[in-house]
Amino acid sequence: MLFNSTCEAFYKPVSFFYNITGKPISPNWRTHDFIVVGLGLPICVFIILANMLVIVAIIINRKFHFPIYYLLGNMAAADLFAGISYLYLVFHTGPWTIGLTIKEWFIRGALINMSLTASVVNLLAVAVERHQTIFTMQLHSTMTRRRVVMLIVTIWLVAVVMGLVPTMGWNCVCDLSTCCTVAPLYSRSFLVSWAILNLMAFFIMVAVYTHIFIYVRRRSRVMSPHTDQPSNNQTVISLMKTMSMILGAFVICWTPGLVILLLDGLSCSQCQVLKYEKYCLVLAECNSLVNPIIYSFRDEDMRNTYKRILCFPWRRMRQHEGPSGIRFKPVKAGAPSEKNSCNSTSLEPSSPQSLLFS
Repeated sequence: MLFNSTCEAFYKPVSFFYNITGKPISPNWRTHDFIVVGLGLPICVFIILANMLVIVAIIINRKFHFPIYYLLGNMAAADLFAGISYLYLVFHTGPWTIGLTIKEWFIRGALINMSLTASVVNLLAVAVERHQTIFTMQLHSTMTRRRVVMLIVTIWLVAVVMGLVPTMGWNCVCDLSTCCTVAPLYSRSFLVSWAILNLMAFFIMVAVYTHIFIYVRRRSRVMSPHTDQPSNNQTVISLMKTMSMILGAFVICWTPGLVILLLDGLSCSQCQVLKYEKYCLVLAECNSLVNPIIYSFRDEDMRNTYKRILCFPWRRMRQHEGPSGIRFKPVKAGAPSEKNSCNSTSLEPSSPQSLLFS
């Protein structure tokens, strides 16, 4: 266990584990340290702002009070937590790592593990929800709010467990021969298990979306004599586009990091995992920025809600000021509406299909 005082290595500094695994650690700033911090900070800011915008939009717009949007909101919360966790990591990496205690090092790792696991499991949950919606031909998911809440709680329980498991014992503090190189205090077996679980989630997502694609294409062929063929083709094309964006973003952002973890866990001494591990971590975090774009920005009602949120301060100023900047009392009735993007709203309720076929 981590807090077992009888373990001699528990009292060693963090640099001790870095030295025995061969991972360089220096009190001086190196080139790649500046690159990681320089790339990490703006990415974290964008992740936090983008996912905050998604959460606020779902809260204020009653059209989004359906299971699919609850899952999207939870995914945005996971990605927001990922941005905050990585921001914490950025300020505790490089030369700052030497000053960390073992407990602080494990807290840093637990935050990253929890946030990234929650993000991946949320992606899987949304894929399953879309599968259910398409195959039942419903405008909205048949899941009750209770089931959605239970699903969200399960997602976070899985994330918390995966984050705390190495902290509570599955580590190499008391068994130095099992220490890995990328994360010197983690056991190789844990690293391999974590990578395999995420790869399994990836393959499940591929299977789910492939099944949806086959079903939609087969259904479009059956319905083609009775409906407009161009409309059916457009549906299939839109589905393929969405699938490509979802799976492509996941593959690009996660595969390099998962491969690095697997190679390190399998003790590949000639793979030069340290040369690429920090850049792979930054790339994996980019998935938390891409998710709001894929799952939310493709929804027209969501985009209109973003405009309302972002233009709210400007609209308030226009209501209280005249053309010359003189303030007037707000008009209570009969005020003409402004024709601009800040006041545009959608009158039709959105459906989960708009997320998939828009």
